Amino acid sequence: MASHSVYDFEVQDIKGNEKKMADYQGKVLLIVNTASKCGFTPQFEGLQSLHKELGERGLEILGFPCNQFLNQDPADDDVISQFCSLNYGVDFPMFSKIDVNGESAHPLFKFLKAEAKGLLGSEKVKWNFTKFLISREGKVVRRYPPTTKPESIKSDIETLLLS
Repeated sequence: MASHSVYDFEVQDIKGNEKKMADYQGKVLLIVNTASKCGFTPQFEGLQSLHKELGERGLEILGFPCNQFLNQDPADDDVISQFCSLNYGVDFPMFSKIDVNGESAHPLFKFLKAEAKGLLGSEKVKWNFTKFLISREGKVVRRYPPTTKPESIKSDIETLLLS
């Protein structure tokens, strides 16, 4: 059966618990592949700021650590969770480390990449902190490259929050 929305998937949170994406139905989602040792790691600050400011209006930021880009997130889930919390005050949901590219890519990311292709129609995630904006209906609205700072996505998020 082909997937039609992000709600069709299950993921594992950073504590190892199964989580249905359907639990986020009705929320605007920003799904991000993250890394602890990347030049873009300070974006955790902007993501946390968006979470704090827009969370009560229906935004959920979901972080998925990935170690596929120059070994920039080699630690286990517990260490990653502590790093994000201690260094950036992250209290938005973080998930178990996954692959976003290749044969072992998580099915959620296979779906996201197919729904919102990157530069020149590529489905491949190019680097850490690629962001996918999801509507309240679970549809992929847009992909943002790693260079896009979280704060610059705020107006797009607010537009979705109003719909």
